[in-house]
Amino acid sequence: MSAENPLADAVDNLVYEPAQIHDHGIDLTVSAVYEVTAPGRLDFGGDELEDADLEPIATDLYDPDDEFGWWHLEGGQYVIQHNEFLTGLDEPLQLQPRNELLARGGSHPSVQVRDHLPLLPLSVADGGLEIKENARVSTLVSVGTGVAHSE
Repeated sequence: MSAENPLADAVDNLVYEPAQIHDHGIDLTVSAVYEVTAPGRLDFGGDELEDADLEPIATDLYDPDDEFGWWHLEGGQYVIQHNEFLTGLDEPLQLQPRNELLARGGSHPSVQVRDHLPLLPLSVADGGLEIKENARVSTLVSVGTGVAHSE
């Protein structure tokens, strides 16, 4: 268990723990950005449920020596995936956009999560947004007072 935040035991595959874990929660990083290329389907009973077609958006390097690239996103809607994974939670956690994302014209919904991190819709303002691979875009916080990890 992390001395800094007991939620750390509930998250696997952190990119860089010292930067991601803090007193107020755990920052999560983006691993992929997708464009929706064909609609999904949602019905009442679930017999006609179909995933949307998602096309990964490639990154560009600013310099050939760079280790990580950038997504250059125009204003619109996208879908993001996190690098991290949840492990056995006793209680739901709240996933919310980081203030740094919001202040730059990006947003994703705040959702409660229990057993996995869902793909999330990402809204980008008309002016666009550039996001570097592994950027911290979300924060995972406790919604209760108990410890979130099961032993």
